[in-house]
Parts: sequence; C-alpha cells; structure tokens
Amino acid sequence: MVRMQARRLRSLAAMAVFALGAYALAADYVIETVVEDIDHPWSINFLPDGDALVTQRGGQLRRLSADGELSPPLAGVPPVFVRSQAGLFDALPARDFAESRIVYISYAHGDQRSNTPRVARARLGPEGLEDLEVIFSGTPTQRTAAHYGGKLAFLPDGTLLVTTGDGFNYREDAQRLDNTRGKTIRIHTDGSAPADNPFIDDPEALDVIWTYGHRNPQGLVVLPDGRVFQHEHGPAGGDEFNRLEPGLNYGWPVITFGRDYTGGRISPFTEYPGMEQPLVDWTPSIAPSGLAYYDGDAFPQWQGQFFVGALAEQSIRRVELTDDGAVDHGRVFDEIGDRIRDVRTGPDGSLYVLTDAVAGRILRIRPSDPD
Repeated sequence: MVRMQARRLRSLAAMAVFALGAYALAADYVIETVVEDIDHPWSINFLPDGDALVTQRGGQLRRLSADGELSPPLAGVPPVFVRSQAGLFDALPARDFAESRIVYISYAHGDQRSNTPRVARARLGPEGLEDLEVIFSGTPTQRTAAHYGGKLAFLPDGTLLVTTGDGFNYREDAQRLDNTRGKTIRIHTDGSAPADNPFIDDPEALDVIWTYGHRNPQGLVVLPDGRVFQHEHGPAGGDEFNRLEPGLNYGWPVITFGRDYTGGRISPFTEYPGMEQPLVDWTPSIAPSGLAYYDGDAFPQWQGQFFVGALAEQSIRRVELTDDGAVDHGRVFDEIGDRIRDVRTGPDGSLYVLTDAVAGRILRIRPSDPD
C-alpha cells in the first residue's frame, strides 16, 4: 500500500510539473485562426511580398494575402487526378519570383488506371497560372491513388528537388534505379538532369535520381547552408527523419522499423550495409506530413530547430539536431487537436500550420502579446 501511494504521489508530482511546463510554454505563444472551412489544404509557401500560395488536395490553388484574405481558386491549374491521397500537392515560387513570377506545382496526373506524380511550371498572372509547362512526369505510371511524395524545394545552386513515393503497391521499385518511385529527384528548372547528379553515368539508372529507398516523403527542407532534411511515412511504425545526401540509399523496403498494416513483417532487417539509418524513427507511427525549419526571429528559443506535422498522431513534434544526429523533444501545440498537413515558418517569424480536414484551417502561431 505504501509503495502504491508513493507511485501515485510521484505520478501526481510529474503531472503537476508537466502542467506547469505546458502553461509556461502556452504563455509564450498565441494560436490564431487565419482561415477556416478550407477543404483539405495541402501546402503553404510564401511569396516575397508576404502573401502565400495555398494548395488544396482537391485541385485548387489559392492566394492568401498578408492580412489573411483568401482568394477564390486561381485559374490555369492543370487537370488533377483527385482520389484518396492523389491531388494537388505543392506550389513553390521560383527563387526569382519577384521578377519572373514563375511558380512550380506538383500534382497527381492521369486516372485510376494510369496515373503519376507531375511537376509543372507556370507564370502567376492576375487571374491565375499562365503558360504552363510540364517539366517532370514520374515513370512508370501506377494503378493506385497513394504515396506520391509531392514536396518541392530548391538547392542553393538553383536546381529543384522533388520527392516521390513508392505508389504503395510497388515498394520494391524504391530500390531500383530504372524508375522514379520512392526517390528524391533533382532537376534543372527546365526538367533536365544536372550533369553532376550521382547516377548520371550509370546506363541502368535514370539521370534525374538524387537519392532512393524512400516510401512516401511528405516533408522536405533545404537549410541556408545547403543541408537537406526530409521525413517520410513508414507503414505501421518506421516513420523517418533523414538527412539526405546525393547517391545514398535510405533503405525502404529492405530496412525498416515498421511492420505491414496486417501486422506481418516487411523485412527482417532494421539495418543493412550501404543503407542509411534515420536520424529519428517514430514507432508507433505518427504519420509525418509537413516540415518547417525555424530560422525566424519571433521565437529565438526555437532557432535552428525543426517542426514536424503529424496526421495520425494529430500533433506537431519539435526536433533538434545534435552532434551525433537528432533528438525529438516531443509534442507541442497539442491544443490544436487536428491532423496536421503542413508546417512552415512565415516571413514574420510566426509558424503557419495547415490542418487536414474537410473544414480545414490555416493557423498562425505567434508570440503572445506582452502583459
């Protein structure tokens, strides 16, 4: 009885400390709803003037003004295959957008029998996209409506990274270099392969492949110093946070900490020669989606850290690099209470969050006002 009471007292004390810590954290920020009732928003990317481009999985591209006004759907979006996980994904402004007005979009193209991830570029005009040109199409096509990846990011040299998923039913293709499934693709902005891509001289590999062995990467960040970080969905467990380097194999499905959704084993290996280990593994799965690197001034205590959105866990995780990898500091902003689709650092230093729902929201996390 004494031992049980001692355990109960320790538990109550821990709860009190947690509550005080949560209150102290909560006192440091405010969560504001910028937009509500937006159907399945998928990504948000900021323009030089403080406006943002917001995509919806259903095929809509919207412009969000700096003062929180959401435009009607913009014209010029190409036909998008919308079903299950398929739809419109990212919309990334060119690095010289202020002059060129060029935007890069990723989306699912085709139909249930034959579809693939695509990337197109277009000029953003007063009413929408103009002069659209497809610069990348995944090969081969698939018969599933799942695992597209879909994230875009620029490297410091101006080349474009594109994440692709394994198509769900084609996971072995992630290890093969004759297709674009389960890869990070690196291309010039016209779609051509850079001459220094890692497999450019391999006659049995596609020139555009930069990394491989991925399942469904829906988080991608390039740091100012050029380092690239990505996260990807595992199956039942085995979600990963990785640092990407050209030519490396990230293991799926040969190595994984996850299991099949049936409970069966996918592979007996969690490590294997020539395959990279994740910096962070999430088992059970949190279903990571959206990744922000915080380099703003509004929250100096978070400088240099990552925020990972989670769909299944309905959470945001704070991850910090260490000398020998990375550490997950756990959940933050639990009061949001929704599936998180995207997390980005805004030009004002606030964090912007998209919730994944029919009546989704765009949230802004900013410092609390001084008393």
